[in-house]
Amino acid sequence: MPVPDRDFDVTEVAVPWRMLTDAGHQVVFATEHAGTRPAADPRLLTGVLFGQLGAETEPKEFYEQLCRSEEFATTEAWADLDMAGFDGLVLPGGHAPGMRQYLGSAVLQRQVARFWALERPVGAICHGVLVLARAREDGGDRSVLADRRTTCLPKYMERTAYLTTAWRLGRYYRTYPAYVEDEVKAALADPGGQFERGPKSLTTRGTATDDTPAFVVEDGNYLSARWPGDAYLFGRRFIALLDTRRP
Repeated sequence: MPVPDRDFDVTEVAVPWRMLTDAGHQVVFATEHAGTRPAADPRLLTGVLFGQLGAETEPKEFYEQLCRSEEFATTEAWADLDMAGFDGLVLPGGHAPGMRQYLGSAVLQRQVARFWALERPVGAICHGVLVLARAREDGGDRSVLADRRTTCLPKYMERTAYLTTAWRLGRYYRTYPAYVEDEVKAALADPGGQFERGPKSLTTRGTATDDTPAFVVEDGNYLSARWPGDAYLFGRRFIALLDTRRP
């Protein structure tokens, strides 16, 4: 699970980590430089605006556990990863400025493309789908996502969060000038047929016991989700992908 040094989404990292670990998998974290102890977006821990819009209680508890774990203190460097040594790859999201280190890294994009070519389970959630949209097949011009069905952070969610908070937080919810959905769709061969926005929702989230509001798209070995509200379903489905593809 590669992450930036700071500003990743609490839920999109901590929930899959906790679920994968509980299922018996070892999660290796990677940062740009080995040994960096990463940190989540602090606003999501305290509340984005007037104590609201942050992570839910259980994901924050998982994050506290993660911060005390050995794997979080012994991160590997993106460039040094032997991608063939891993069974799966999870690309979490986040929207605060520190995410650009991870979303825009050419080194990470090349590593992700190498792993993609192995045809092993790959999961991406929210802004994490941008890493795949920007990764290229065999060093060419086509995104690795070109022929895949996918979802990502929907434009209506990103726009609503930005317009609701811009008066106080500026462009906090706009990581890039282009919306995530627009860039992901531009990477697809047939955006109208391949992109799936999912049911419209702004506040209702899936939980450890209720996947009703959650939405993911599974296409072969690739799993994608929209936002933190999908994290539990995303974790469950990714574990299933790993289990069905074990030798």
